[in-house]
Amino acid sequence: MDVQHLSAPPRASSGVPRAAARSGSGVVHANTRHTSRYTVVGNHLTQHRELTLVAIGLAAHIQSLPAGARIGIKCLADRFPESEARIAAALRELEAHGYLERTRERLPNGRIVTHTVSYNQPEPSRPARAPKPAPQRPAPPARRPKASPPRPAPADVRPLPAESAPAPTPAPEPEPVPAPEPAPQPHRVPPPLPEPRTPDPARHRVAAALLADLRRDDPRLLLAERDVERLAPAVAAWLERGAAPQAVRGAMTANLPEPPRHPAALLAHRLTALLPPPLPPAPRVVRPDPFQTCEDCDRAFRAPEPGRCRDCRPGIPGAT
Repeated sequence: MDVQHLSAPPRASSGVPRAAARSGSGVVHANTRHTSRYTVVGNHLTQHRELTLVAIGLAAHIQSLPAGARIGIKCLADRFPESEARIAAALRELEAHGYLERTRERLPNGRIVTHTVSYNQPEPSRPARAPKPAPQRPAPPARRPKASPPRPAPADVRPLPAESAPAPTPAPEPEPVPAPEPAPQPHRVPPPLPEPRTPDPARHRVAAALLADLRRDDPRLLLAERDVERLAPAVAAWLERGAAPQAVRGAMTANLPEPPRHPAALLAHRLTALLPPPLPPAPRVVRPDPFQTCEDCDRAFRAPEPGRCRDCRPGIPGAT
């Protein structure tokens, strides 16, 4: 016979009240006081008679999230094993009973965003709304079978209650599609200013004086010194191509816009876009030799210098 050891520790206690454990029926609460990371949820939500279990759990999860957290259908479907259709139906239940409010807003850029407000207790001024059923397509008309005598229903069969019938699966809500951003416009580079083919200091001075003197015709064409130096080669190119200074002045000052915002840029555009073509080479005119009087026979003939005619020259065939 073994010796009993009185120093052995007693069996660990389960922490459940013995009186409740002996009863053997109903739930027994083993509560621990929370000091951090907890959420207060009312019994009006956890014991709601009309909400489904998915909607109650989803409402408790939403109330435990911090402000600004995303609770879209796709985010919740990635977080929980339920499908997008069941999560969408649960969100509509919470909206119908006042625990959730969702509003859509269109931003100035065209994008549609959803604002969601979660209520830990429904407001009495907001009555519960019936959830909108999912749209169903009308079924095609079926052929009528031949009439047959009705069969008596067995005594055991009972009609199912309305609550046990499976609810139609709602369609998932479409996610907002962001508006496409506008494509950036390419930057236009102005063409280079024309330049003369051969440098000529005298022509360059005339071009610079013409640009500086434009303010006498129109005070709005007052140019800076650096703009005069930049545009002078373009005016010299016009003069090299045979354009008269008055013609260049008229092309620069005619039909000015009201008001000219950038006179230098306007003149640069006109000097480039209205550049005349080069003058074609002048046709060569060959003049005949002048008339001369022959020293021997006084006959008139054409020759560059005075002398004898063809017949009087010695050594020429046919001369006498």
